[in-house]
Amino acid sequence: MNEFERILGAAPVTLQVTAACFGVGALLGLVLVTLRRSGFFRGIPPLVFLFIVFFGIGSGAIRLSPFQAAVIGLGLITSAHMAEIYRGSLIAVSKGQFEASSALGLSRATTYLRIVGPQAIRVAFPSMVTWAISSLKDSALVSTIGVAEIMEVTNQDARASGSTLTPFVIAALIYILLGTPLAFLSRYLEHRLSLKVRT
Repeated sequence: MNEFERILGAAPVTLQVTAACFGVGALLGLVLVTLRRSGFFRGIPPLVFLFIVFFGIGSGAIRLSPFQAAVIGLGLITSAHMAEIYRGSLIAVSKGQFEASSALGLSRATTYLRIVGPQAIRVAFPSMVTWAISSLKDSALVSTIGVAEIMEVTNQDARASGSTLTPFVIAALIYILLGTPLAFLSRYLEHRLSLKVRT
């Protein structure tokens, strides 16, 4: 198995970490935006937070695997950023939408689910995908706690082969290959959502 195949073989773990932490963050972000609490998590560097979760919380009474600690740590960081994205998208929706919903006697839940939510999602979506791409890149940090993703395998390969450049160039290319479809997906879905709003 050559270097490219070995490093590429770790891509599924990288994608699992990215998807899991983004999913956790997207859901918890809804809670944080409701509670108006997100500054705490955004004030801590992701690497420090990973160490707190894995070496602190995860080594005590609660035992966490490196993967679990990675998802919790990056998921909480993501939730804070997602809360800010949600907050910004809600602010972008015209106040007239809320007033019209109130005048029609719609409940708060209906207003958010049927009127405001679809408009806010359209505003939030590009930032959400941008953060997903950022999460993909930040997943490299989980190699520091032993998750066998792209950077961990790359580091192992570099140490074993004595090569200081080739494995990291390969890793960079794989990250580009993984991130490019997300960028195209963002443009495509943003275009589709724009068409939906117009009709």
